[in-house]
Amino acid sequence: MEKIRVIQQIHEQGVVAVLRGNSPEEVVEMAAQAIAGGIRVIEVTMTVPNALQAIEQLRRMYSSQSSNVDRFAIIGAGTVLEPATARACILAGSEFIVGPSLNADTIKMCNLYRIPVMPGVMTIGEVQEALELGADIIKLFPGNLYEPSIIGTIKGPMPQANIMPTGGVNVANLGDWIKAGAVAVGIGSDLTKEAIASGDMTLVRKKAEQYMEAYHRAKTNLSLQPQ
Repeated sequence: MEKIRVIQQIHEQGVVAVLRGNSPEEVVEMAAQAIAGGIRVIEVTMTVPNALQAIEQLRRMYSSQSSNVDRFAIIGAGTVLEPATARACILAGSEFIVGPSLNADTIKMCNLYRIPVMPGVMTIGEVQEALELGADIIKLFPGNLYEPSIIGTIKGPMPQANIMPTGGVNVANLGDWIKAGAVAVGIGSDLTKEAIASGDMTLVRKKAEQYMEAYHRAKTNLSLQPQ
């Protein structure tokens, strides 16, 4: 039931902040600003030095079961390449695992621990393989290689696939991806690049607010369409 709850929360929140930085402290600050701006799903990438420290600290700071909106967030790990790293992330408190590519053993490890897993795919064949292995959400990566209409193309033969584009999603096109059927979207460098360049991390919060406004607008427009 815990796994199902986390998947449902990711679907409901709709926007995943993919955070890269130079230290765990920097990433924790990015995450805090993103959460303050309304993004409640945080993916700490394993390219961050000592990334597990950031995951552990964020899990202490935030809970996906908190009734306090200021303390509610779902903390996961990204850029997970193989099962040993996946297990380390899970033991550090990661509530979901994301990979840039399809690694069967990583999916099996996550299934063993009943942790949602989102492998990266680029082809219809990889989507099918990910589903056969038991992936919960399929990460379309890099998303900037495709138009949002690719989701409809994938869902033609495989309507059961939950697709999350990552890479190339921005405030301007987020609504197009949601309209096309994305279960959620992953936001990478566009969320943090201005803050990193200026050293002002409050810019992450402001950008997060823009993303969440665009997401809620897209969901509202979707609900108003004739069924």
